[in-house]
Amino acid sequence: MWPNTPSGLADEQTRIASLDAPEWTPEPGFLIGAAFVCFERGGTGPGAPGDRGWAAAAVRDGRRVAISTTSGEAGAAYEPGLLALREGRLLDAAVTSLAVRPDVLLVDATGRDHPRRAGLALQLGVVLDLPTVGVTNRPLVASGPEPGCDRLSRSPLAIGREVVGYRLRTRELARSLCVHAGWRTTPETAVDVVVRAIGRFRTPEPLRRARTAARGARAGH
Repeated sequence: MWPNTPSGLADEQTRIASLDAPEWTPEPGFLIGAAFVCFERGGTGPGAPGDRGWAAAAVRDGRRVAISTTSGEAGAAYEPGLLALREGRLLDAAVTSLAVRPDVLLVDATGRDHPRRAGLALQLGVVLDLPTVGVTNRPLVASGPEPGCDRLSRSPLAIGREVVGYRLRTRELARSLCVHAGWRTTPETAVDVVVRAIGRFRTPEPLRRARTAARGARAGH
């Protein structure tokens, strides 16, 4: 499920990019989860294999928020397009440990915005059999204009003529987020899910909670 070499991962990304799966259709009351991983402080540059990492997943079910955390070692240094080598197993473990299974998962990674159209957000969805949406601060391969300054303004991110996501302004005048189509989600569905998940802050609420939990686990260690 999680290749441990760059060539093996590239082959797997090419395979899953070509998979034909039905588009996910949100139903009333669907649960939005999120997953995030952080690494030990003090590292420089892209990091290294064996870096200590802490991953967390979060999902709100009514008034209750389920959170799970895990820790482990990075599988590799960071390299654009090969993030799954570094983070895939950690994120997988965190989401699998959740007491409540979400209907769709936000991931701090790209999806179709990828040289082989299969970033970590998409790959994690394939492994977990779960619709996914990528949320990042910047695109990987795609490009597109900034949206307007108003809250919820959006503009397409494309690779050539293929739209693979959107820039979305979640707060007025704040820096936009990049929202990526992932596993079984279109760019339009992806951005609609993120809009639904926005709370008081720039980062969608489930992803903010997962990030806080991961960093809290790191601090506790």
